[in-house]
Amino acid sequence: MVSLLSILQDRERITASKLAEELEVSERTVLRDIDELSGAGVPVCATRGPRGGFQLLEGYHTDLGPPRPTSTVDRCGTSRRARVRISPEGRRLAAVLQVLQPLRINPHASPDTDSWIEATCRIRSDEGTTIDLLSLGPEIEVLAPADLRDAVAHRALHTARLYPTSDTP
Repeated sequence: MVSLLSILQDRERITASKLAEELEVSERTVLRDIDELSGAGVPVCATRGPRGGFQLLEGYHTDLGPPRPTSTVDRCGTSRRARVRISPEGRRLAAVLQVLQPLRINPHASPDTDSWIEATCRIRSDEGTTIDLLSLGPEIEVLAPADLRDAVAHRALHTARLYPTSDTP
């Protein structure tokens, strides 16, 4: 059950068959264990359909071991994560627009004086994540990886050139 919880915590969504394969148990055992976790108060959500699976409610975290290192690019399985600074309004917009989910707040970083905090988000694709980041405007700053930061800066500059102001030379 601890291994199951650890996998759910590290993944965005995973199917029962993939869980069974990784845990080397039957799907029936996985389903029974998920029921037990839910009964114990762990917020496990199930999504049906071709892209369905199990996941923990966003923001739920347990202390199953030492904190994961906060490296420049946090790797979770084969996915990459970006490190960002985000304002309270940016967190609200990200939730409303359903972008950069799950956005994981770095529990070891203190908020800036203006309440901006450090967090990580999954990089699904470079272009898609760039567009998602730009949708939050000035409410978010990419800290790492450098290639994603550069891509956001390039698109932001290109967009700014489309909207010259009267005080732009």
